[in-house]
Amino acid sequence: MSAARTAPQPMTAAPMTARQILDRLVAFPTVSRDSNLDLIAWVEAYLASYGVTSERVWNEDRTKAALFANVGPGLPGGVILSGHSDVVPVDGQDWTSDPWTVTEREGRLYGRGTCDMKGFLALALAAVPKALAAGVKRPLQLAISYDEEVGCTGAPPMIARIVEALPRAAAVVVGEPSRMRLVNGHKGGTGFRVHVKGFEVHSSLLPTGVSAIMEAARLVTWVNDQNAAIMAATPGTMAALFHPPHTTLHVGRIEGGTAHNITAADCRFLMESRVVPGESAEGWAQAFEAEAARLDADLKARRPGAGVTVERFFNVPALTPETDGAAEALVRRLTGDNGSDVVSYGTEAGHFQAVGLSCVVCGPGDIAQAHQADEYLELSEFQAGERFMDALIRELAA
Repeated sequence: MSAARTAPQPMTAAPMTARQILDRLVAFPTVSRDSNLDLIAWVEAYLASYGVTSERVWNEDRTKAALFANVGPGLPGGVILSGHSDVVPVDGQDWTSDPWTVTEREGRLYGRGTCDMKGFLALALAAVPKALAAGVKRPLQLAISYDEEVGCTGAPPMIARIVEALPRAAAVVVGEPSRMRLVNGHKGGTGFRVHVKGFEVHSSLLPTGVSAIMEAARLVTWVNDQNAAIMAATPGTMAALFHPPHTTLHVGRIEGGTAHNITAADCRFLMESRVVPGESAEGWAQAFEAEAARLDADLKARRPGAGVTVERFFNVPALTPETDGAAEALVRRLTGDNGSDVVSYGTEAGHFQAVGLSCVVCGPGDIAQAHQADEYLELSEFQAGERFMDALIRELAA
């Protein structure tokens, strides 16, 4: 179905429910490749209607922005509710309803981003007037980022500015879908764009040229060899908590070449690492870069114009379970969840923890529903999220 939509109507003056806010948020097709500014402007106006000022943190070309705000007193000890505004594309997916309109059927809320993660954002925004009415004694702080789906690249500058501008929070809750269960650990990792430059000759003269594809395959083989060695080793205590119980390296996209009988002039691929807490994500990144540098030197020795360039395009710190963490204690009180869980995907939580803020993941929905055609959020999960927000407001008002 087409992603083209008319702009959502301006916000009305009447109080909005979380479900009404969700309808508005989903109607903005904030795919990561596109701007999110219409959504940010709407949220800005929504907050302003309650007298809450907010601040944008722009990307370099000012086509996207993060937004954060402090609701309540300007005092330390509050709670940050953090989520991302971007969603993945719907291109090529067979939706049975308009992905940019929330459709309720059989106890589910269908629409792109209902689960990941505009459902949580809607709940957080609906909590704003409730927090003000309750007279919270510690602030509710909101953080809405961009480009999470392409490597959490919008979060670090937003977090840096939050640390500078807002009273220091006691805890951060990142509302990625966890079925409202406590997640206190996730893998970190790094993404690379790799370009192998070859030298074109007729394939019958293969030794005189450099095939970028065949040389890129050496790096892909290195990745496979690392995975084989990792999987052959006994998992450590922390790694054993994860599924799979180890670090993984992965090549997810590759392209190159002109014809079957020409040595490829170019080959490009994307490689990512997902590293368990306790292992060095930087160490794995440097190991890959060192292997690329060895290949680069070899190719240049054969043909000066050939070589390998490597560019990091994201870096996501792992979220490590905290000892006596304030965020974990808070979520346990609010949800009654005495268990804990870890996940193999990355979130912005690692970035918050990296600047010294206590952080966990807890939000409505199941990650298995994210990124799919007919993405949905169980209505019961949305309602559990509302109860969580109400309990949080009572905590902040106590």
